[in-house]
Amino acid sequence: MTDTSAAEPAPEQGDGVIVTRGLTKRYRGGQLAVDGLDLTVPAGSVFGFLGPNGSGKTTTIRMLMGLIEPTSGTARVLGRPMPRATRSVLPHVGALIEGPALYGFLSGRDNLLRYDAADPAADPRTRRERVAAALDRVGLTAAAAKKARAYSLGMKQRLGLAAALLQPRRLLVLDEPTNGLDPQGMREIRSLIRELASDGTTVFLSSHLLDEIEQVCTHAAVMARGRLITQGAVGDLAAGVRGRLLVTTPDTADAARVLKEQGASDVVVAGDRVTAEPPDRDPAELNAALVTAGVRVRGFGVERASLEDAFVALTGEGFDVAG
Repeated sequence: MTDTSAAEPAPEQGDGVIVTRGLTKRYRGGQLAVDGLDLTVPAGSVFGFLGPNGSGKTTTIRMLMGLIEPTSGTARVLGRPMPRATRSVLPHVGALIEGPALYGFLSGRDNLLRYDAADPAADPRTRRERVAAALDRVGLTAAAAKKARAYSLGMKQRLGLAAALLQPRRLLVLDEPTNGLDPQGMREIRSLIRELASDGTTVFLSSHLLDEIEQVCTHAAVMARGRLITQGAVGDLAAGVRGRLLVTTPDTADAARVLKEQGASDVVVAGDRVTAEPPDRDPAELNAALVTAGVRVRGFGVERASLEDAFVALTGEGFDVAG
């Protein structure tokens, strides 16, 4: 895990597909949206950019894609400075930012044909084959002839992703790609992201859904209030954080009381399970205290810490998924 407060030397610019140093965006009126961001996205990773709505994720992405200029600091994408190298970089980048821009009066297929026609590098002789393949890849073949205005939010997200996949890309930048999708659609998009990564595409995925990042990403960074809290391999982010204590027992009320007496906090009873933030002591002592008090312990252990546990530990606050 790389804590931004650590006094280690920053990685060299060539170490990542996306590299920012001191990247800052301050809007008129003084609002600081992104504050001194040092980010490194390894090649071939599925990199989760995690934070509550309003934490600066979309502003960062817009700077990376050359849509807005930073107030200070630098951003390099595919080794080139942005926004100066936008024209040479963007043909190698597929992006879905703040939802797709669609013509509602055109069918899904015709929207993609227009996107492809706007790409000067796209061969018009194979345009229809490319569009058909992109529609199939996101599961929209059956709805290809339907007008985009009749698409659900989830279908529009899929169509935007198809547009980003019309050409092979070295980097795919996705801002909340599962927004509006039902659980099955979310699973399909996650599977597609893994498939793209296995083909060598680096995927930069912005999300406010902790479980989404945990399920699909190899690396992640956590943002809060415009600042980078931490970044690193997903498996490492929660490694230094203790998980919750879990006790299974028919005597939940007594178990909750004993755990509180032993210094546990945030004790929650649900069915025959009692969970808690364990005190800083040997778990065997807690188990012994439960048994001594006559609690029938059917199961006892400490669950593996999740990204949510890590976020709370790092920021001292809950993760407000509603923004």
